[in-house]
Amino acid sequence: MRISQFTDYAFRLLIAVASRHPELTTISQVANAYAISHHHLSKISRKLGRAGYLETVRGRHGGMRLARPAEEMSIGAIARLGEGGTPLVECFDAATNRCVITPACHLKFMLADAESAFFEALDGHKLAEIVADRSRLRTYFNGVDI
Repeated sequence: MRISQFTDYAFRLLIAVASRHPELTTISQVANAYAISHHHLSKISRKLGRAGYLETVRGRHGGMRLARPAEEMSIGAIARLGEGGTPLVECFDAATNRCVITPACHLKFMLADAESAFFEALDGHKLAEIVADRSRLRTYFNGVDI
């Protein structure tokens, strides 16, 4: 199983913000810390904000912070937010499926079970577990003060 770049960056963004919580964190800080696209992170932060994970503060001294405690943020739910709408394989989407053996194939059921198990395993974990050692995490952010 492989997660999308969007989901990967969403995790990274939330980890950086949670490691500074309750202080505000800027997109620029996170982009520089991970050496990833500012533009990409901006799109992700908007989606995480709409989903209730991030709270944004506008203005010169603005930034973002967690919208609720990290102990309440399920890794599985965050992964579903990022992966939502992207079928694991073609035959999971009846509208675009062109596989000729779909009616007789049982692989799709096995893959559906595997996908379900993947998300269920992540559901058992919270963002707080990842940032439990905040001070150690912050030492790895490419020299950026996160």
